[in-house]
Amino acid sequence: QVHLVESGGGSVQAGGSLRLSCVVSGYSYSGYCMGWFRQVPGKEREREAVAGIDSGGNTNYADSVKGRFIISWDAAKNTLYLQMNSLKPEDTAMYYCAADRVAACPKRLWVGQYYAMDYWGKGTLVTISS
Repeated sequence: QVHLVESGGGSVQAGGSLRLSCVVSGYSYSGYCMGWFRQVPGKEREREAVAGIDSGGNTNYADSVKGRFIISWDAAKNTLYLQMNSLKPEDTAMYYCAADRVAACPKRLWVGQYYAMDYWGKGTLVTISS
């Protein structure tokens, strides 16, 4: 079974930084799209794709976080990271990591279209105060 466990969330002031981690276990497929998604608590809107990295080493970011967030994958530790800098109040959300058994992250993730990732973590809450 594939398990994803996020950590690193918390409360910081605007302009601060946080690093999220996601430990992935049980994933034995050669191809992957690993990503971070977020959803504002209490909102019905679908989870927004924030950043993704695939087995080809390609990275993608939502326009709202480009230049501020960095996604990385440490294969030795089976851990996905999201370095978040210059945080804004609008970054406040529950952040989820997810994995999909494809060799490249689908482009539809970055144009606001829905895509059903195969595996999800339970999330970690990030709160940014102004």
